[in-house]
Amino acid sequence: MVLGAHPDDAEFHAGAFLARHAILGADIRIVSVTDGRSGHQSIPSEELVKIRRREAAAAGAVIGAEYVTWDFPDGSLTSSLEVRHAIIREMRIFKPELVLTHRTVDYHPDHRAVAQAVQDASYMVRVPKVVADVPSLDRDPIVASMNDRFTRPCPLRADYVIDGTEEFSTMLRMMDCHQSQFYDWMPWIDRSPPPSSMEPSTRIAWLRNWVTQFNGYRAKAFWQNAWGVAPVHLEAFEISEYAGVLSPEKSARLFPGSMSR
Repeated sequence: MVLGAHPDDAEFHAGAFLARHAILGADIRIVSVTDGRSGHQSIPSEELVKIRRREAAAAGAVIGAEYVTWDFPDGSLTSSLEVRHAIIREMRIFKPELVLTHRTVDYHPDHRAVAQAVQDASYMVRVPKVVADVPSLDRDPIVASMNDRFTRPCPLRADYVIDGTEEFSTMLRMMDCHQSQFYDWMPWIDRSPPPSSMEPSTRIAWLRNWVTQFNGYRAKAFWQNAWGVAPVHLEAFEISEYAGVLSPEKSARLFPGSMSR
C-alpha cells in the first residue's frame, strides 16, 4: 500500500518499485489522501478533482493497481484524528505487509501531515478500541518512507535502494497519465516551458529527461559504484522504527533485488 498526499506522489517517488511488485504479482493499493484540488493554476477546483481522479485511475491501471483518491482537500491537510482514523481503517481493511509514505521532514505540508498520520496510526492499528468499527490487526505492517532530497534536520537514511532502470519505462507510463500535473501545473509552478503541445512520443522523452534531472541527487547520494555503472533510475527507502520489524525473510520479499545498508 502507498499512502501519498496527492495523486501522482506514489508514481513519482516509488513508481519503479511498484512496477516491480506488480510484475511479481503483488496486490497493490495506492491511496491519495487528498483530492488534488489545488494542483493547477487555472482549472476550477471541482473540475480538477474529477480530472485528477481519472488520471490516478489510469495510472493505477498501467500496473493493475487500484488507485483511490480520498476527499480531504489538497493544500489544507493536517495530521488530524480524522485523517489518522481514516488511515487506520484503510490499513485494517487492506491488511498490507508494507506501507510506503512520505517523510515527516518533507517540504510540502500535506506530505508531512500524511507522514505524521501514518506514524501515529502505526501501533494504533492493533488497538481494538481505536476505530472500533473495524477489527484491529494482529501485527503492524512494515512502514517505509519514500525518497526525497531534503536534508534538514536529517537526510533520508537509505536502508534499501533499488536500481529501477528496467521498470523506468513503466514508471514513465504511469506518470504520463497525470497530464494535468507533469505537462501543465509543474512546468508552470517551476516557471519552465510547458510540453503540453508536444506529440505523445516527444512528451514521454521530455518527461524522462525531467525525472532523470530530479533523479541526479539520488545517484549522487546513494550510488557507490555498487552496480558497476550508474543506474538510470534509483529509488531509496527508509524503514520506520515506529511500525513493524523487518525480518531477513520479509526483507527479501518486500524489497526484491534491492541493496541494503
